[in-house]
Amino acid sequence: MGKKITIDPITRLEGHGKIDIFLNDAGDVDRAFLSIPELRGFEKFVEGRPAEDMPQITSRICGVCPGAHHMASTKALDSLYGVQPTAAARAVRETYYTLHMFEDHVLHFYILAGPDFIVGPDAPKKSRNILGVIDKVGLETGKKVIEIRRRARHLIDEIAGKTIHPVLGLPGGVAKRINEETRGRIRDFAGDAVEFARFTLQTFNSLVLGNKTYLDLILSDIYYHKTYYMGMVDENDKVTFYDGNIKVIDPEGKELLRFRPEEYLDIISEHVETWSYIKYPYLKKIGWKGFTEGMDSGIYRVAPLARLNVASGMSTPSAQEEYERMFDILGGRPVHNTLAIHWARLIEILHAAEHLNKLAELPELTAPEIRNMDFKVPKEGFGIVEAPRGTLIHHYETDERGIMKKCNLIVASLGNSAAMCIAVEKAAKKLIKKGKVDDGLLNMVEMAFRAYDPCFGCATHSIPGKMPMLINIFDSTGEKKSLSNR
Repeated sequence: MGKKITIDPITRLEGHGKIDIFLNDAGDVDRAFLSIPELRGFEKFVEGRPAEDMPQITSRICGVCPGAHHMASTKALDSLYGVQPTAAARAVRETYYTLHMFEDHVLHFYILAGPDFIVGPDAPKKSRNILGVIDKVGLETGKKVIEIRRRARHLIDEIAGKTIHPVLGLPGGVAKRINEETRGRIRDFAGDAVEFARFTLQTFNSLVLGNKTYLDLILSDIYYHKTYYMGMVDENDKVTFYDGNIKVIDPEGKELLRFRPEEYLDIISEHVETWSYIKYPYLKKIGWKGFTEGMDSGIYRVAPLARLNVASGMSTPSAQEEYERMFDILGGRPVHNTLAIHWARLIEILHAAEHLNKLAELPELTAPEIRNMDFKVPKEGFGIVEAPRGTLIHHYETDERGIMKKCNLIVASLGNSAAMCIAVEKAAKKLIKKGKVDDGLLNMVEMAFRAYDPCFGCATHSIPGKMPMLINIFDSTGEKKSLSNR
């Protein structure tokens, strides 16, 4: 008789989720589902609130990536009120946001993803954590990680007022200017951040790429999916985090389209399923064809690997060298190996550090003109940034007083939600055979979603009304036998 295996909760991510794996009578995987059982109603409970409160409200969606929501929301307010931020405000925002991207990527690699590679995918549970990573790479490296994140977070706090819940962004500008003393600290940090990023890439090269078992895992068909990709590019078609147009390529690497924030509804639709609170965005031009991959499926992916796949390069020199090296080793663009997201993330750490060096030298960074107050009557606003986890979209509709009437959020993890479902099922089918299951194999199934660094706390916010707790009971054929609602 077949059986069901449940991983609940899944670990080392933001938010909550579970995986249900259904085995057939032979002990092989028939189906596997990644479902998100939590609900947070941000899109509904912001209705009736003043739009200018949104950068503070939406930063509460996630304590790990508040900066991404804060900046997307601030840009949506610029759009809503028809106002362009001053040059100084833009420089301050981008400096803050680049610090956020650097710090968040470091967190994910060393604390959330690192244990799978640095410690090992089949290592004992008690070792698959930051302590296991420090034990493997050494105490001095652990100190480096803690110190660089501490300095980044102190600068974020100095620039944005708060580390976790920033109070920086305003329509048309920012709430606080950067002085020359802070510029000096940013400059000093940027130089050290570049060296740390290079050290991290060296560590990855040695412990991961230098380990044939791990490299074979990255290149294996267990974690390989052909999809479309989406990411933001600048005017030179290079990776950018704060501002630009959104570019989409097909699974063969050909450009499908580009769009501006206000055009996103013409490009993206959102599918829902009854067994999960998460939404599944897809490309309208291709359509929803179910949880399938390839040219005929409208499923797309976002996040670091998607950004590198979409762009023609990096805008900073050392990051460009690493970009070329990665694609050379992995066979050229686009790369469809899911675990390569970790490698791409490290290249973005280096890019962020180098870009921070550039921003620290901008003359306008310390200019006093930090806000443009030439507001228009509000009606509708759109804001997009590249969050650590991918393309993040905020869309607001208000009345003429700026009171929120409607809000739509397509958070970064949603861009990968359908692909994660495919990845989890494929990994389970490849890894579990004849009923042989152990903790190491189940962790390797979790690695299929963990590469995306998902934030399900951000991603589950769209369903109005109450949140029932559903307990479903299935027989060995997968047929639902009973249902409890409490």
